[in-house]
Amino acid sequence: MPTSHDLDRIDRANADGRTPVVFIHGLWLLPSSWDRWATVFEAAGYTPLTPGWPDDPQSVAEANAHPEVFAGKSVGQVADHFCDLIGRLARKPVVVGHSFGGLITQMIAGRGLAAASVAIDPAPFRGVLPLPFSSLRAAGVVLGNPANYHRAVPLTYDQFRYAFANAVSQEEAEELYERFAVPASGEPLFQAAVANINPWTEVKVDTLAADRGPLLVVSGEKDHTVPWAIANASYKKQVRNTHAVTEIVEMPGRGHSLTIDSGWREVADTALAFARRFTG
Repeated sequence: MPTSHDLDRIDRANADGRTPVVFIHGLWLLPSSWDRWATVFEAAGYTPLTPGWPDDPQSVAEANAHPEVFAGKSVGQVADHFCDLIGRLARKPVVVGHSFGGLITQMIAGRGLAAASVAIDPAPFRGVLPLPFSSLRAAGVVLGNPANYHRAVPLTYDQFRYAFANAVSQEEAEELYERFAVPASGEPLFQAAVANINPWTEVKVDTLAADRGPLLVVSGEKDHTVPWAIANASYKKQVRNTHAVTEIVEMPGRGHSLTIDSGWREVADTALAFARRFTG
């Protein structure tokens, strides 16, 4: 169910007549990871919404104190949650997502609910085949124990350093870990791991939908979790859509933390420039 805060933001978006932009975080982060982005997009004339996944706590401290609330969240459940929120908007929004949020962004676009979409270092969907070693190592934190399917799994600092913050200094990596890192549901990673052998998987995207809308895939050059091979394979599936613009851009020298680290503004400006081309 939508929170009262989400409903208030939806009411505001419907009342002010501006194009909404919905930000979707991925695993191991909270909606607050988008706060600076929301400020930038609001100044540019959009109405930002930063809803959480179902049951997201309000703060990092609360999340780390009660990790159990993250457990049992599937890709399909989370996608339906965001589609329900977006369905309450009077206008199609721009949708911006990171990591598993980038996967969900593409699912939403494939359902015809987005005016434009930006998928940043997006988790793979059925049909995306590359499995680079770095991705397997990053995901192995969860996949190494089958019991994690039903658990919420935190990252140690060393795990966060490899999976998120490999392209920043140690000092910045430590600051990012303390400021942003929270536990995450293990289920989506298991779902993604078997998507290509499970014909009933929830981890699928309608890449050929006539009403998908413009899509930008953003890849961090040094990303361990979703390296170029995966992002580009997602793009190659999406670019077959003849009904809408599909583009990809690589951000030099950037890792998986590119939406939250000291270089976040360059990525935000890239997403904003794309959104402005198709919405006002």
